[in-house]
Amino acid sequence: MAGATEPRLPPIPPGTRPELAALEAQLVAARGRVSLLYQVLGHSAPVAAGWEQLLTAVRQHTTVPADLRELVILRVAVLNGATYEFEAHVPHAQAAGVGPAKLEAVRADVVGEVFDVREREVLALTDAMTRDIRVPPALMDALQSRWDARGLLELVTTVAAYNMVSRLLVALDIGH
Repeated sequence: MAGATEPRLPPIPPGTRPELAALEAQLVAARGRVSLLYQVLGHSAPVAAGWEQLLTAVRQHTTVPADLRELVILRVAVLNGATYEFEAHVPHAQAAGVGPAKLEAVRADVVGEVFDVREREVLALTDAMTRDIRVPPALMDALQSRWDARGLLELVTTVAAYNMVSRLLVALDIGH
């Protein structure tokens, strides 16, 4: 990546730590590579393994529709200045049906009419949780009228998990 700086913790090259072998094999099988993020997480095998388990559950085993999940991830990345995360998820968002106008609106930090009511509610939740932590009661009431308990928990967990991701990326200068 042009203009990229080194992360604040040096990446652990894949294949150099026996305690990471199983996780690295899993990542390569699922994604074709061990990303820079996981190379930095390699400083702690237990954290890296737990991270992968949590994020796999959020990405692959929830009832949150893929387009909404990816909008959440992109919005959190924009709000937290996590360019690496945003760029990593653009292809996933496109594959989930998020069109160019919505991608540009999220990138420009504009939540407007390009989004439907459901998307605006999800983005409002993302903004509230990311910027203020607390979710206004009226917004939570609206979400509870649209989502069942499992879906709402999974949606909130998605926002929370990707705040964790983006804040780690930014704090450790991963991908900047």
